[in-house]
Amino acid sequence: MNIHKNSISQNLSTLRQYHAYSQEGVAEKIGVSRQAVSKWESGESLPDIMNLDALASLYDVSIDDLIHFDQQKEKTAIPPKGKHLFGTVKVGERGQIVLPKKAREIFDIQPGDLLVVLGDEEPERAGIALVTEKNFLHTLQFLQNAIRPPEDTHDEKEV
Repeated sequence: MNIHKNSISQNLSTLRQYHAYSQEGVAEKIGVSRQAVSKWESGESLPDIMNLDALASLYDVSIDDLIHFDQQKEKTAIPPKGKHLFGTVKVGERGQIVLPKKAREIFDIQPGDLLVVLGDEEPERAGIALVTEKNFLHTLQFLQNAIRPPEDTHDEKEV
């Protein structure tokens, strides 16, 4: 239990500082005293489940990460909810990469699945993204429906 208590206190302190909140500011936002926030961050006590939920919402992280994420082990700060840093991959001679197991599990990527490779050359946001074919096609269908003008369902009368 002590490891989790240390992880929680470190995560709370790191997140508060990242968001540039004072302990008093956090306390006001979730409806507790500044002393309670201080005790959580020092590891003297733990927030109850309702306060964990409020803190997770405030910092846009999952409750699971707030409790279990170990910054020392992961060598990175706690990530925003739904955002992941899976590590690095090495590109082989023919351009092949191996996706980390955790990424394959989270996104249910199976051997033989097709991935769409997207790229952006803009210097401010240059990068490559991988999207499963199913999600890519779903997004295309959504966009197509969004830009297609609605069909007129009224019967036009001739005058």
